[in-house]
Amino acid sequence: MLNKKLFYETIKPFNINVDESAFNRLDKFAEMLIETNKSFNLTAIKEPDDVTVKHFADCLTIFKYADIPENAKIIDVGTGAGFPGLVLKLFRPDIQMTFLDSTKKKLGFIESVLNECGVSGEILHLRAEEAAQLSKYREKFDFATARAVAALPVLSEYCLPFVKVGGTFISMKSAESNEEISEGKKAISILGGNIEEDIVFDLVENMPRRIILIKKNSQTPTKYPRPSAQISKKPIK
Repeated sequence: MLNKKLFYETIKPFNINVDESAFNRLDKFAEMLIETNKSFNLTAIKEPDDVTVKHFADCLTIFKYADIPENAKIIDVGTGAGFPGLVLKLFRPDIQMTFLDSTKKKLGFIESVLNECGVSGEILHLRAEEAAQLSKYREKFDFATARAVAALPVLSEYCLPFVKVGGTFISMKSAESNEEISEGKKAISILGGNIEEDIVFDLVENMPRRIILIKKNSQTPTKYPRPSAQISKKPIK
């Protein structure tokens, strides 16, 4: 399903070494993604070359810019079809990954891929603002990841409460997101974080991407995250 030659050509400049077994797991995920997508909408990106570059290679660039130690605890917030969380987990099975989404059917798909690949992960069917108020999950993760879920002020309120002090929220954004990043700085500060790195790069020629590394410096005030209606109607500014 994945274009193997294109895949390795795309990740080569990022110095990411994907061995054969990891590639096979990712390829199985891609195959199941396209097959399931015929009956349940998981992705608008369907062509094998586009899936290879825009989903799989794209998610793996996290390993170029973030130092993720062995057995790191990561929560993928609004994981959807598993981007980036499932790509990270299938590449690095040592990662303790929690897949969080409010759509049970999408989590069912992720669970089926994990089972097919012989890899385990935690499936969490909750809304982010509910899960982040539970002591089991609040400030318990080394990293939170999110890809194209919401504007940064909103997204930070959903994600930073999961990250322990000293951990990092990794936000995958479009390259054209200067305004929301500027608007998000105050929210990030109030929530206990600060932007440590803001990296804009070309995934391939003429395909810019952006990864923002937000360091958690202090505990998130207990009032956050607020109910979702408040978060969307009155983002922290």
